[in-house]
Amino acid sequence: QVQLVESGGGLVQPGGSLRLSCAASGSFFSINAMGWYRQAPGKQRELVAAITSGGSTNYEDSVKGRFTISRDNAKNTVYLQMNSLKPEDTAVYYCNASIKRNILSRSWTDYWGQGTQVTVSS
Repeated sequence: QVQLVESGGGLVQPGGSLRLSCAASGSFFSINAMGWYRQAPGKQRELVAAITSGGSTNYEDSVKGRFTISRDNAKNTVYLQMNSLKPEDTAVYYCNASIKRNILSRSWTDYWGQGTQVTVSS
């Protein structure tokens, strides 16, 4: 069983910062890309940032220059540092990882965390 456990959400004032963490646990062979998505009320889930196993990153346009994604492969953990937060960043943030369960797996399987609420409000 593979689990992604997120932490670090909460309530913050506009202009503030938060750091989200997501750790993968359980039995698996390898993790490929990891990423953060978010879903605001009444909106579709969208990709916020992603990072490959080699460290290449990409960001949704509205968070470029404010958010930084990173990962610690030894800890199977991905982070999202969020600075200069705006009310429009308010959403449930979900961690995602593409994982091979064992060395014989032919494909990568997407796993999701349970979500963590981020609220930006004065």
